[in-house]
Amino acid sequence: MTSRFHESVVVVSGVSDRGIGGAIVERLSDEGASVVPLYYGQPPEKLLRWLKRREVDHLAIECDVCAQPSVRSAVEQVIARYGRVDVLVNNAGIETAEKFEDIADEAWSRTLDVNLTGAMRLTREVLPHLSTDGGVIVNIASVLGLAGCAAFSAYSASKAGMIGMTQSLAMEIAPKKQRAVCIAPAMVHTPMVHRYIMQMSVAERDQSLATHPLGIGHPQDVAAAVAFLASQEARWITGATLPMGWVNGYYLPSEHRMAVDAADRAAAEDGAAS
Repeated sequence: MTSRFHESVVVVSGVSDRGIGGAIVERLSDEGASVVPLYYGQPPEKLLRWLKRREVDHLAIECDVCAQPSVRSAVEQVIARYGRVDVLVNNAGIETAEKFEDIADEAWSRTLDVNLTGAMRLTREVLPHLSTDGGVIVNIASVLGLAGCAAFSAYSASKAGMIGMTQSLAMEIAPKKQRAVCIAPAMVHTPMVHRYIMQMSVAERDQSLATHPLGIGHPQDVAAAVAFLASQEARWITGATLPMGWVNGYYLPSEHRMAVDAADRAAAEDGAAS
């Protein structure tokens, strides 16, 4: 493993033992970073044991991104320990799946508060301490911020907002040689996604996978993208959103259609020859 993040301080929100946040912490610590996993509620015990066993410099902090005092306290602890932040990964997020007409105000507000406003709060608190000439904000959005999906209006709205926020932020911080980038993964093997997949019919599952030509991703796939975009190798990339694992296509039984067309052409050629 390379050491692209040697002596870098990386803060990751929404970290758990099974998910994208934990994979990002593992990947960037493998590349030399001091890591600060921010968790909510249940500490990522397995991840913390892994970091300790590998003697990774780390500071785990409980943080509620919906509460400004909690966010401020977390950043103050980071600065007291390290003095700066080199990379912030806004990964904390929740999902809400309901018919649009049934969405309660509270559910809508909660989804946007965690996914979008929470990222804003943490970014706003970190910015005064973000390294100039190389500091990076990486926002974890979703392909549902780029394309609609029935029942995910609140989630899609929050992730689309994150993409727009990233673009505007990138322009503001560019004079300090700081960057803001966004990653929009499709379905990834996490407990949240597994719950939905298990409830799908075979037809629904096939149609979902038709837009995932390389299959469902893994948290490590997203972590690898974060490692690149947050590194100096991507120093000329800012304001961009990287879709992962998804193709914007309309599902049709194309193999069947191509077979029919081939048969039609063969029949036409036989007719012309006779």
